[in-house]
Amino acid sequence: MAGKDGQGMQPKVKKGKITIIKNGPYQVSGNMPLAKEIITVDRNGDSAGWEKGKEYPAEEKYFLCRCGQSKNKPYCDGTHAKDGFDGTETADKNAYFDKAEKIEGGGVDLFDVPELCARARFCHDRISDVWENSQNSGDPEKKDKAVRQACNCPSGRLAAYDKKTEKIIEPEFDPLISLVEDPAKKVSGPVWVKGGVPVESADGTKYEARNRVTLCRCGKSRNKPFCDGCHIENGFNDGDESLGHPVRS
Repeated sequence: MAGKDGQGMQPKVKKGKITIIKNGPYQVSGNMPLAKEIITVDRNGDSAGWEKGKEYPAEEKYFLCRCGQSKNKPYCDGTHAKDGFDGTETADKNAYFDKAEKIEGGGVDLFDVPELCARARFCHDRISDVWENSQNSGDPEKKDKAVRQACNCPSGRLAAYDKKTEKIIEPEFDPLISLVEDPAKKVSGPVWVKGGVPVESADGTKYEARNRVTLCRCGKSRNKPFCDGCHIENGFNDGDESLGHPVRS
């Protein structure tokens, strides 16, 4: 992992590619693995971790629904064309550290890009939040908690910078596409892109390749192609996983 130049946000090995089709689906190529990943909660109902879910058959190329209306989720079935889906990309393409807010701390600094929030809720619990823990990270226990909270953030909104090693702390991810399930909110979440898989805009330009990003799959985000948490308020459910009870850890 490297320092604040952003290289620490990128893995050593890259594989596959995601291409955004204008007003259409995500085209995924390069034999990218696809699986469900479920947000688990603790006894207080706070987001606590991740549990693996259903795995999908490996394919050289597949198309993931972006409008949220396919009858064959997670795959595209052409409904976007019938319904006149407007998939206009509104997110900027500036690099993460060019727009991140910095919160100074004793042991770690926290970088934060609020517009990337996918509302997975790992950043806070009933005791403290990642911002408070980062500011008080001269305390080793609070530092560890701040790092854990930042690294569990699927969208990469949050990044912890270790002031001792002078490196960004990132979870180790192989290139992988995950479909988030959020049983606590009884909704299906975004497409979680891990391991620096490149994402190419419908206009042919590229977004910054990062270790963690979340792409909208409910069709309602105001920050397309990235998730902004709208799946929760819109009650998005892909119908492919039981959302009745969260898995408790």
